[in-house]
Amino acid sequence: MQYMLLICGYDGDEVAPEDQTGYTIEDWVTEMDGRGVRLVGNRLRPPTDSTTVRIRGGEVLVSDGPFAETKEQMFGFDLLECADLDEAIEVASKHPNARHGVMEIRPVWPLGQE
Repeated sequence: MQYMLLICGYDGDEVAPEDQTGYTIEDWVTEMDGRGVRLVGNRLRPPTDSTTVRIRGGEVLVSDGPFAETKEQMFGFDLLECADLDEAIEVASKHPNARHGVMEIRPVWPLGQE
């Protein structure tokens, strides 16, 4: 089953010394690519580079910046292919960002299903 892993946190967050393992994001990518569970992923540019699109009253409204006014932001994403939610949780828990940020896991609808 496919899962979208959303990597979130707060800009400027630092990992507490007791949570530092030396296991880097590059190490995580190498391990998950080797296991075949990471299909694609990348970092995202900062929220200041985002564009929001809405349709209201039949009119396309475009604005700079994020829609939500929040300090938490999405740093990146990874599309995973895991046997089940337990494996997706295990994969997310190994990501270095899990020690100071938030890792959101969402199942992806299979193509052609609603």
